[in-house]
Amino acid sequence: MLGISFDNPTDNKAFRDKFDFGFSLLSDEDRSVGETYDAVRAPDEQFADFPKRISYLINPEGVIAKTYEVADPAAHAEVVLADLTAIQG
Repeated sequence: MLGISFDNPTDNKAFRDKFDFGFSLLSDEDRSVGETYDAVRAPDEQFADFPKRISYLINPEGVIAKTYEVADPAAHAEVVLADLTAIQG
């Protein structure tokens, strides 16, 4: 599992440490990854400086199996785990 934000590496490390994340946060300061994965908000959209909360379930072959626009971060892991279990059969 990886997270990506538009913040610089120093800010990402501080954020990760503050919230004790069990995964790495990558920096996408030029927003090129965000553009590729449709996570950049329109300039006139609220919170335009922040990426959309999107996550992807990627199968072992590297193919996106499911895309999520995360509305409830607290419940998101449970939803993904259920989908992962269903995909694995």
